[in-house]
Amino acid sequence: MPQATDQQDRQEPREPREPHEQRNRVRPSAWALVLPVVAGLAGALFATSYGTAHGTELRSAGRDLPGLVADQNRDVATKAEQVRGLQSEVDQLSAKAAPGDAQVQGLQQQAAVLAPFVGTQAVRGPVVTVALDDAHRSAASLPKPYGPDDIVVHQQDVQGVVNALWAGGAEAMMIQDQRVIATSAVQCVGNTLLLQGRVYSPPYVIKAIGNTTSLKAALDRDPQVRIYREWVDAVGLGYDVATTDQADFPAYTGTINLDRVTGG
Repeated sequence: MPQATDQQDRQEPREPREPHEQRNRVRPSAWALVLPVVAGLAGALFATSYGTAHGTELRSAGRDLPGLVADQNRDVATKAEQVRGLQSEVDQLSAKAAPGDAQVQGLQQQAAVLAPFVGTQAVRGPVVTVALDDAHRSAASLPKPYGPDDIVVHQQDVQGVVNALWAGGAEAMMIQDQRVIATSAVQCVGNTLLLQGRVYSPPYVIKAIGNTTSLKAALDRDPQVRIYREWVDAVGLGYDVATTDQADFPAYTGTINLDRVTGG
């Protein structure tokens, strides 16, 4: 992605234009009086900070953002493994109870029938893979009126591909290395993808099992994907489509209620 979510709307690319002449601005005369006061306050703050830290850094270099993200990912992976173990125990106990309990046996049969449709069963089939990536260029290299927001993958870009693949008859889907289902919603947070507790950076990889011809045709005719591909040509965003004859998708292990896939 609660953090602020990325609501950037990607519209059709604009034609570059020449920069406008900037008018000279007259600084208010009051600034000359305020500046010494600001400088004095800043000096006081620096002195206080130095005294508090006793000449050392206030922040530990080991607690930077990448380190925190890595720690969180390891914690989530550990807890996910614990959940899988507990779920396995529940399944074993349910299987033991089923032969003598008609109601439990009936519910298990219904679950087995629905599993392929709701995503709670591992599947195998032909795959279409779509990779979306930020443009590998600096904002300073862009002609006007393009800016930094134009060279990164946004929420509606990922969502557009996901929606197009579902509309094209996708039977199962994955984003990055995790299985998602029809009730998983895509949401942006900054320039990262937060999916079921794990953080990912571009490129964002979406895979779908189904009829590969139908899936690729759905991508070609989807209006949101078409606009994204125009930006690929305009500023160099990444867009790659590939097919695989056969691949395995793991079972979805999250809640089947409406959830959010958050990203950038």
